Formats: sequence, C-alpha cells, structure tokens
Amino acid sequence: MTDVVLDPTKTAFFFDFDGTLAPIVDEPTHVRIDPSVAALVRRLEEVSGAVAVISGRSIAQLDKFLSPLVLPASGVHGLERRSAAGALSSASFDPEQLKTLAATVAAFTRDQPGLITEVKPGSVALHYRKAPEKTAECLAFAALQAQRFTGASLAHGKQVVEIKLGNRDKGDAVLAFMSEPPFQGRTPVFIGDDVTDEDAFRRVVELGGVAIKIGAGDTVATHRTPDITSFHRWLARLEETGGPFSVIQPGLVERRDGAARPAARMAGAEG
Repeated sequence: MTDVVLDPTKTAFFFDFDGTLAPIVDEPTHVRIDPSVAALVRRLEEVSGAVAVISGRSIAQLDKFLSPLVLPASGVHGLERRSAAGALSSASFDPEQLKTLAATVAAFTRDQPGLITEVKPGSVALHYRKAPEKTAECLAFAALQAQRFTGASLAHGKQVVEIKLGNRDKGDAVLAFMSEPPFQGRTPVFIGDDVTDEDAFRRVVELGGVAIKIGAGDTVATHRTPDITSFHRWLARLEETGGPFSVIQPGLVERRDGAARPAARMAGAEG
C-alpha cells in the first residue's frame, strides 16, 4: 500500500460541503456544520494558507453556514467562484431561462409531498430524499428539462438531481484555483462524498494529487474513508500534527483498492 505524506504548507486543500464538512439532512436549509469542524478548518487555513470549499451550494449559502469564516469558494458545482483575492466570477446563463426552469420545476413539485425545489444561481435542484419512491419519476422529469433548455446539463447527487444552465463543474473550479496564488504550485487534495465530486477527483488525480472519497461507491479517487465521522477524525489528526502528515491513517483513510494510478509522492515529503 503506497503511503503519501502531506506538508500542509505545500498542499492545497479543497473540501466539499454537504456530506463532507457538514452531514446531509433532509431539508437543505437545515444543514449545520459542527463548531468543532469549523474550528478545524479555520486552523488548517491558518497553517496552510490554501483552503477552499467547492460545493453544490451557492457561495452565499456557504458563507452563511461557515460564518464567520470566509474562504475561497466555488458554488453551484463550479458555476460560480470566488478567488482567494475575493474576485467573483460565474458561468454565463440566461436569467429568463432560469426563471422559466424554476417555475417548471416548482410546478412539478407542487402538491407532491416530499419533493423540494431549490433555485440557485444558474441551476435548479430537485430534491427527493423525503420521497425516495419518486426517484424514477424525478430523474425522468429532470432529463426531459435538460433536453428542453439550451446548454443545460444534469448533476446527480444523493437523492437530488440538478438541472444546470452553465457548463462548468467542480473539476473546472479546482483547475482555476490551482492556476493562481496561494494554491498555485502546491499539491492538490480534494475530499468529497458524492457523484458530483468525481469531476474534482478526476482533475486532482490528473494533477498528481490526492482525492479522498467519503463512503462507498465507485470512484476515481485515490483514497477512501468510511464515513463523515472518520473524515472529521482524520482532519483533527491533520490539524494536531501541524507538519508533514501521512494521508493513510488506519481506520480513517486508506489507499483505495484498484485505484487507477499510484498516488504521487507529495512535495515536501520526508524520506
């Protein structure tokens, strides 16, 4: 099993939010990040200087949930991004199309208990976590909308499907961050739990970094951790160490069996 040693001062850390920093909940607006986890992220940012959140949430939502911590961030699966310097950018989309799409999804979910419409900058999410028996119906509806709206694509998550009107993904966000300070020249590490994180995993692997998948499921990630609790324990160990840190921690993070390639040796690794 190939181990990897990270030096936080030479590593760029990227975190998904739901299912990674915060547990997944039935109601999207009810999500909360444990103060102890937020404190770990804050201290890691102080040590590393290169920490960002890349999420399906909007940047405005991320700022609300992480307050008072304000990090470089990418929202709506890469459709919007805020650099470390605070510069905002977003993929172009037709506001009128978004308005029409939002009304169409809202009409579909109306009078269907358990279905939730969530409108974001450039996309509309259809949540069916509280009505799993409607999964097939929701997926078929979303696929139809993606065909109806110009340039639309689907992003599948855990009991949610999102109709996006822009053409960026989380992998694009990773690449953009890695092209500018303070991330530039560092080894990227991305941690996420969902299908939408695979684009970021793939990009990080291409860049010779470490991709950590939380939970079960097919993945291109180089490493895996059993669940969100194990990841939080791993994060605490990383923060406690403060210096060169072994990615592989028995019971917390292991090298993924059958990974596509050996993980590259990190810059600054000892030995």
